[in-house]
Amino acid sequence: MSVRTLVLGLAPFLSLFHSTLAQTYSATYLPSNAPNQTENGQSGTNQCGTALNQNSACQNAYINNITDWCIWSPPEPGPNAGIGNTERIEVAWCIKSGYGTRIIPDGSITGAHFVVTPDFVQVTGVGNLTTLNVPAGDAGGELDPHGADGNGNPVGGLVFSNAFGQLEEIFEWTNFVSDSEFCFRACKPGPMAPTWCQHIYDTIGCAWNMPANYAPGVFEQCLGDSGQPMGVYGTSTFFQGEPVTPPAHPIPSSSSCTTLSTIGNGFFISGTSIATTNPASATATATAAGKSGSGVSVSSTSSGPSNSNTAATGTSTGNAGFSRGATVNNGDWILFTAGTAVVGSLVGAILVL
Repeated sequence: MSVRTLVLGLAPFLSLFHSTLAQTYSATYLPSNAPNQTENGQSGTNQCGTALNQNSACQNAYINNITDWCIWSPPEPGPNAGIGNTERIEVAWCIKSGYGTRIIPDGSITGAHFVVTPDFVQVTGVGNLTTLNVPAGDAGGELDPHGADGNGNPVGGLVFSNAFGQLEEIFEWTNFVSDSEFCFRACKPGPMAPTWCQHIYDTIGCAWNMPANYAPGVFEQCLGDSGQPMGVYGTSTFFQGEPVTPPAHPIPSSSSCTTLSTIGNGFFISGTSIATTNPASATATATAAGKSGSGVSVSSTSSGPSNSNTAATGTSTGNAGFSRGATVNNGDWILFTAGTAVVGSLVGAILVL
């Protein structure tokens, strides 16, 4: 049974340019009480446990702080594994272990900027996301809780956060991921959440949707102003596809920043392995115990699961909530990594597709 109940009487408006379809959540979850699957057609699971598993099909994502966040990325590698082709089946890849998700190997993220605002939290940054099965050269795409059918991209993907207090489900979020950039915003539950987490600008990319710091070599968490909602310019609203795309809003001001030397979890890429010893300083590194589709396995002093690393290229085939390789300014996407699922007690949150 679907978690979300569509107000079908408004369905005809979907065919109009950026029309809206009211959508109501019929269930609210925490990781502890989510069913095995929350949507029809879901490929993964929302019952993830806590064990580290680089083959995990977990579709719960978290966005809590600079050392505790996730993004969505393909479950398997391959020439057809681009974000555009795999948007409906992405799985969660996280910095922190303990969620039953896949781990983002240390060294993959080379810059991350986490900001907490009154209306949303977001993480932006850069790195080598081919270690997360994103194909080299993939311009990426957008993930969100809607999709063309209301079941989300990925289907059944849940986002949780404790950034606004206790751990809760986040109903409105948007995440862009490419082979080298990411951005992920999770909006505070409430009537303004759809405005701050629009998903209708899916071909314009990170820099325009989420103006922020994307500098490499910096890991920081700051308090920030909300700035202005994407697409809103005074009393006017821009719609994707209009002849002229307005410039991105200025980067909102921030303060009270805490800077870290790096972030990670103790798992490193070493050739075709993921090792618990940094290959940059070790005299010997773990060797691959075998392949699991991705060609990357987890090995340490004790045996570990194999890692599936996929890449994503290609274009969407009609999903309204998906962004296809659009260029921003210098031709690169600056993308948000989705992957923070926030679960809580808010029931009946209204979403606007």
